[in-house]
Amino acid sequence: MSSTLSSSARLSRIKEKVTTKAGWFGGYDYSWLCLPTMPFLRSYHTRSPPFYALDADMPLILAAASGLQHALAMLAGLITPPIIFASALNLDSQTSSYMISASLIGSGILSLVQMSRIRLFGGHYLGTGLISVVVGTSFSALSTANAIFDAMYRDGTCSSVIAQDGTVTRSPCPDAYGKVLGTSLICSFLEIFLSFLPHRVLKRLFPPMITGTVVLMIGASLVGDSGAPNWAGGANDCQSRPTSGIFQLCPTIFAPRPLPWGSPEFIGLGFLSFLSIILTELFGSPFLKNISVIVGLAVGCIVAGATGYIDGSSITSAPAITFLWVHTFKISVYPPAILPMLAVYVSLAMEAIGDITASAEVSRVEVQGEEFDSRIQGGILSDGIGGFFSALFTVTPLSIFAQNNGVIAITRCANRAAGRWCCFFLILFGVLGKISGAFLAIPNPVLGGVTTFLFASVAVSGLRVLSLVSFTRRDRFVLAAALSFGFADLLQPEVFTHLFDGVNNPNSGLEGLFNSITIVLSTPFLAAGLIGVILNLVLPQEREERIVEAVSEELDLEEQKKVPASSEDSRV
Repeated sequence: MSSTLSSSARLSRIKEKVTTKAGWFGGYDYSWLCLPTMPFLRSYHTRSPPFYALDADMPLILAAASGLQHALAMLAGLITPPIIFASALNLDSQTSSYMISASLIGSGILSLVQMSRIRLFGGHYLGTGLISVVVGTSFSALSTANAIFDAMYRDGTCSSVIAQDGTVTRSPCPDAYGKVLGTSLICSFLEIFLSFLPHRVLKRLFPPMITGTVVLMIGASLVGDSGAPNWAGGANDCQSRPTSGIFQLCPTIFAPRPLPWGSPEFIGLGFLSFLSIILTELFGSPFLKNISVIVGLAVGCIVAGATGYIDGSSITSAPAITFLWVHTFKISVYPPAILPMLAVYVSLAMEAIGDITASAEVSRVEVQGEEFDSRIQGGILSDGIGGFFSALFTVTPLSIFAQNNGVIAITRCANRAAGRWCCFFLILFGVLGKISGAFLAIPNPVLGGVTTFLFASVAVSGLRVLSLVSFTRRDRFVLAAALSFGFADLLQPEVFTHLFDGVNNPNSGLEGLFNSITIVLSTPFLAAGLIGVILNLVLPQEREERIVEAVSEELDLEEQKKVPASSEDSRV
């Protein structure tokens, strides 16, 4: 009887939502959301809308508008990795546009799981139940995959063409992408295992000092490896400015308006996109501020199109409708990549802890106690399972993506209805193949100007985490040692490349081990994170540090006793 009453009440609520003006629009101040702001006016600091909690009743139009903001805020981060992967492997435009579509669709599907918070056995959960912890292509996987691709071209797994003047041009190598997917798939079980460790163990292994260092190195290395080179014309072989071959000019000699790498026209086009982001932050409405990166891309593309820099062939060749598995890759395991990918999944677990904490804060839910610990556990578990399924979706690891915390902080909307709309828009953008073709047509300087800002934002997130650390002498020592390796890799990328050149005729197994070690030591965030974790565990804590940690654990235990385990269904 009660189930019948609840069903009828639910139907009545849905009917009211769909058929009434209040259900569609509510009492929200849409002018605040859409009108530009003048930073020197008094009203700039006084206007603010109501806060919509996780399960609060929300008007349909507002939920859709907020979901669109979240989707647009994620777009640049989602399309950048597949574009960079495709460029590194010289893949054709049809395959490249499919990789963008698969990334968008996979993100939409796995984000639904992450924000659902499904109860499992023994008090464990799948997902965090937070809207801002959506899923996107991991930048740590991007940095590591580039190092793995370099190793594949060096050891002959992928072929290269050497011109008469000695210029080396990489041949297309889609199998390399399949090897990264296969290796990622088997390594994802490590993060699944880590999700079942007690939260205090994870905090001991990966304190904020380590997670902040890793995130800082990820952002900084991506600025140097991808953002800045693309800003100057391209991150492919044209940046060496060869005197022959198709990469004499950027992006290639077949582009509509090819120019030498570093030409002032390229620098100016990228700076226009960069400046558009700054102006949007200064004068834009809250809606535009949340998608300032997309505004930068749009302005840059408009000017690039008007001046003849855009090649529309990728849009023409892209299908109108697409989905997962329209293109497939031969999945296999690349043994030298196993150790680096295991390290990637450890770093993803590190990032997840900090991202979930930040997301819980802006969503106004507890950041201590049993419920919060279960969100950490559920988020890391969903992250690991997402890494497994993302490989099946032909996408590199899709992991927690907390940049949407800024959308919640500005719009004051942490509602899961908006999150579901966000997933809908992401899947829609991916299914519409022409959209992916349009993203692929973005000129390198425009993409570089925007992604340099995006990757620098990642580095700033790492600095923010480090700023919360109360440094002791021991902490400063650990951080200095970790950054020694990180900055060495960053400033001299080939410093560890020739480490094992003196070993004569190693067997295949030993050569694979050498390649694995070289990849780890040549990737800034992996080297810095590894040294930081080892020293943090080995070096004894100072007396004051042990006292603070003991008091912190006692407070955590007392907080857990005070906060009863509340079901997700009862939260408003």
